[in-house]
Amino acid sequence: MANKLKAEHIELDEIDRHLINRLQDGLPLVSTPFETIAAELGVTQKDVCDRIERLLAARILTRFGPFYDAAAMGGAFCLCAMAVPEQSFERVTEIVNSHIEVAHNYARDHVLNMWFVMATESAEQIEAVARKIESETGLSVLLFPKLEEYFVGFRVAA
Repeated sequence: MANKLKAEHIELDEIDRHLINRLQDGLPLVSTPFETIAAELGVTQKDVCDRIERLLAARILTRFGPFYDAAAMGGAFCLCAMAVPEQSFERVTEIVNSHIEVAHNYARDHVLNMWFVMATESAEQIEAVARKIESETGLSVLLFPKLEEYFVGFRVAA
């Protein structure tokens, strides 16, 4: 499938593993969170920051940053799916990802082979952005709004 991101093979040492596990618990709410994590791990703040950059560059970490609940801030978000012909996948990916409302995008081995999450300032904007993507790609965007939220506390041990 076009445009798949692959992790570069790098060796993780014990500090990398502890750092990955620690980051899944969130950052400490202090003025110098990386310094606090560095002290916990017995390394320097620079080492923590360098390791995060290396893990991101290698695609071991695919994202590092805050997670905002759009609905709690008065906005909306929606899971979306498209059936994209293989020969058009790369072009459609570029179009979909060009919209700032698209938070992330995944290729799937299914008839609905492109799934993405859209976050907007209002529920009405979800529909408007979906229709815009449809007009730009010539393909239907299926909307799967959240009915109920369940917190599962997903963690991956490094």
